[in-house]
Amino acid sequence: MTQIAIVCGSFHKAEISRMLAYAENQAASEDMTIVEIVWVPGAMEVPLALSRLISRDDIHGAACLGIIEKGSTKHGLAMGQAVIKSIIELQLEHGKPIGLGIIGPGAEEKHIEPRLEPHARAAVSAISSML
Repeated sequence: MTQIAIVCGSFHKAEISRMLAYAENQAASEDMTIVEIVWVPGAMEVPLALSRLISRDDIHGAACLGIIEKGSTKHGLAMGQAVIKSIIELQLEHGKPIGLGIIGPGAEEKHIEPRLEPHARAAVSAISSML
């Protein structure tokens, strides 16, 4: 059975908890077992947590769930670009798939609710499609 990990950003804990439930449901429907769930403060901490997880032999892939909102400055955009670039580099370095379930950068309140379920499910499905 395929064993995966999920990294969750806790800054939007209520929304990410809902995303995690969708991800767990998707993993079960695709015959994957979630062996580790790691909560981190926010998006900037996601790459380090992912790196530690996918370096493990017992984990075949990982997904990350989070939200990067639109702020009054370009901070979220710059952070989002750095995080996504790091995630891509981790996939290439480790040769393991990472499903991106981060809403944003630049997410506004109206963008979040309709994306919770599809982003979470797609992040998990991306793993199985790359194995």
